[in-house]
Amino acid sequence: MSAWLPSAPCTPRACVEGTGPLTGVPRAVLRLLAVTALLLAGIALLPVGRGVPAALVRRWSRAVVRAAGVRPRLTGAAVPDGGLLLVANHISWLDIPLLAMVRPARMVAKTEIRRWPVAGPLAARGGVLFIDRDRLRTLPGTVDHIAGLLRSGAAVAVFPEGSTWCGRAQGTFRRAVFQAALDAGVPVQPLRIRYRLTGGDATTVPAFVGDDSLLASVWRVVTARGLVAEVEVRPALCPGAHADRRSLARAAQARTGPDGAASVRVTATNPREESRHLSVSCLVGR
Repeated sequence: MSAWLPSAPCTPRACVEGTGPLTGVPRAVLRLLAVTALLLAGIALLPVGRGVPAALVRRWSRAVVRAAGVRPRLTGAAVPDGGLLLVANHISWLDIPLLAMVRPARMVAKTEIRRWPVAGPLAARGGVLFIDRDRLRTLPGTVDHIAGLLRSGAAVAVFPEGSTWCGRAQGTFRRAVFQAALDAGVPVQPLRIRYRLTGGDATTVPAFVGDDSLLASVWRVVTARGLVAEVEVRPALCPGAHADRRSLARAAQARTGPDGAASVRVTATNPREESRHLSVSCLVGR
């Protein structure tokens, strides 16, 4: 078993709720068509690649989540500009557009996705960074490549658990990618993702785990009623605050857990000023 891609014990039958408020089939079909149309629009923009403005990527990502019938809710301060490693717990395929709403970033994924029909070439053209779980000797080179991107001012996003979990449990963060942040001297930005129903009850309906098919998971989401996706920006881990990747990974996992530190809230006149404030806070310490 790969150190990068462990398997979670969560399964659709044991962990994913099969009942709950449902919307009508006609509305669910409309949601599915809307999500499909937005994905096709995103595919059409792939030739432009990373030339697409970040603001447009954020709006497109929010539109995908809303089209699926899910209400996104972001809390916490804006993330800083410049090189940044974004890390989050991993529950659903919805996590990817949710992270892009916070800050568009190069995603890290397993290399098997590169071989998927249609999705593989599209992911590669979209700038996904692939990790070969069967050839761990290539891992140092991948880490060096990620560190180079971070040094250049890029944002890189990863789900360090290496697998999706149902949301009621969380896996252990793998350490290797945190070495890239240490080598590049950039902050690590932990994000906490959770899903609930309108009214406050937590739900596992959006979870995409085990042998669940993507189509089954998408249909479960679009037929649900009152889903809310919450992304909380937790306090950033500043460069130099942790001496090694083990302690940095543990600190990041602690901040993405349910009992992690409260999110940072900054009062600023605009997002750019807010981002500068966060960057300075990493320089002076928290």
